[in-house]
Amino acid sequence: MFKILFIVLALAIFGGFTGSAYAKEPIYTGMFNDNAIGGYDTVEYFISGKATEGKEEFKLEYMGADWLFISQANMDAFKAAPEKYMPQYGGYCAWAMARGATAEANPEIWKIVNGKLYMNYNMSVQGKWEADIPGYIMKADEKYPVTVDLEK
Repeated sequence: MFKILFIVLALAIFGGFTGSAYAKEPIYTGMFNDNAIGGYDTVEYFISGKATEGKEEFKLEYMGADWLFISQANMDAFKAAPEKYMPQYGGYCAWAMARGATAEANPEIWKIVNGKLYMNYNMSVQGKWEADIPGYIMKADEKYPVTVDLEK
């Protein structure tokens, strides 16, 4: 009995369950801090086309996560239109989300498609995702609301 309880608890804590009763946080922050997308500036992807780490002095709390920016201007742009700059699926890997799962995304592995920012776990996964971007986006769009807890 103890073994079964331990396995169930371990799965719940480490992400084995992704149904609504065990939904993940809406924004991926990792285990050791509250920084969204690893502390990278989400606005800068759109401005310079580069993955750029934000600075602590330009930090904004939004949807339970800390968003870091390289400048006051980028932080203000995000404040004015967060939905424009936030990575899709809360910064979780887009390919994993299409499969109904959550996986961390590497802020250095990304792509802007139709004005939206998508991130992937690694280059190999991104290659799989790129094989059918529209199909994976459609699937992930359906799965994200039931995989994460959007009420948080």
